[in-house]
Amino acid sequence: MKNISLLGVISLLVFSPLSLAQQAMKPGVVVTQVTEQDVTKVFSHVGRVVAIDKVDIRARVSGYLLKRHFIEGAEVKKGDLLFEIEADTYEITVRQRQADLASAKANLKKSKAALKRQQDLKKRGVASAADLDQAAASEAVDEASVLKALALLAEAELSLSYTKIYSPIDGKISQAVYSTGNLVGADSGALATVTNMNPVYVSMSVSEKILLEARRQGIGQKTSPVAPTLKLSDGSDYGQAGEFDYLDTQVSESTDTILARAVFPNDQGILLPGEFVQVDVTPKEKKLSAVVPQSAVQKDQQGYFVLVVNNDNIVEVRRVELGAQKAGNWEVRAGLALGEKIIIEGLQKVRAGAAVNPVEG
Repeated sequence: MKNISLLGVISLLVFSPLSLAQQAMKPGVVVTQVTEQDVTKVFSHVGRVVAIDKVDIRARVSGYLLKRHFIEGAEVKKGDLLFEIEADTYEITVRQRQADLASAKANLKKSKAALKRQQDLKKRGVASAADLDQAAASEAVDEASVLKALALLAEAELSLSYTKIYSPIDGKISQAVYSTGNLVGADSGALATVTNMNPVYVSMSVSEKILLEARRQGIGQKTSPVAPTLKLSDGSDYGQAGEFDYLDTQVSESTDTILARAVFPNDQGILLPGEFVQVDVTPKEKKLSAVVPQSAVQKDQQGYFVLVVNNDNIVEVRRVELGAQKAGNWEVRAGLALGEKIIIEGLQKVRAGAAVNPVEG
């Protein structure tokens, strides 16, 4: 019985097509399947955040700063009262101009009556033409005096209105440069600055070579096929996409770049004017393609190839047409099908036509 058993074992080892010895002779390789991945090309640039509206608040008349009506750094609305300049001098001027207007109107009324009398006397033949002309000229002078008084009154009222300074836009107001009690005027510079930070511009200088393809795709049009997104200084993604709204009309001769500008919503005030951000320009239509790890790709005189393990665990050489690299993978434009197994480790141990023991990586 012992002899029979030993012969049986020897027979199995010698004649079995998949003996343990044969299995041990097959080299082990690590394989992975061809998968599909988003290979949409992204162009990245450094951009700077710019406020769409930024207004320096300035005094248009001279006087002592009487009151400040805002909290520094707070949001203000268009039409909100920001500063008051002492108005006494300008109110007095308005009253003087009102008096001058009243006087001019009285003189005009008097000259109109004198003209009418001369016209009546002329009809009765008891007034000379010279007297009539003199009365007409006096009336014209007094009419001009009224117009001048009206203009001076309007000017005085305008100067008085400038003693109250209102916000011209919605936005966030800066720190006040002058405190109350200071004498300010047209030459005092900005009293404060109001900045509208929603939405904001992001401007960038893009090389002509990179922008050429984007222009072919329609960048800058109302229905542009590309959209800009942002990465903040901490590396996080800004959650809202923007739209290109401006491309410069010429290439800078000194830098060989074009100024491009995009608009981004800024509801939460995360973006601040002056800061740098990374702008990623991505086609709105995603491109999906077969990909393989870079470690699976080899090259010889005929070009790029990978080693494929077929259903019988036999190695095949497969010529491939590659695209761009992204995230450690090659885009495969032709030569492979999704789901095929390719060798990523153990390439040096095998050749075409060899049998292998594949292990999923």
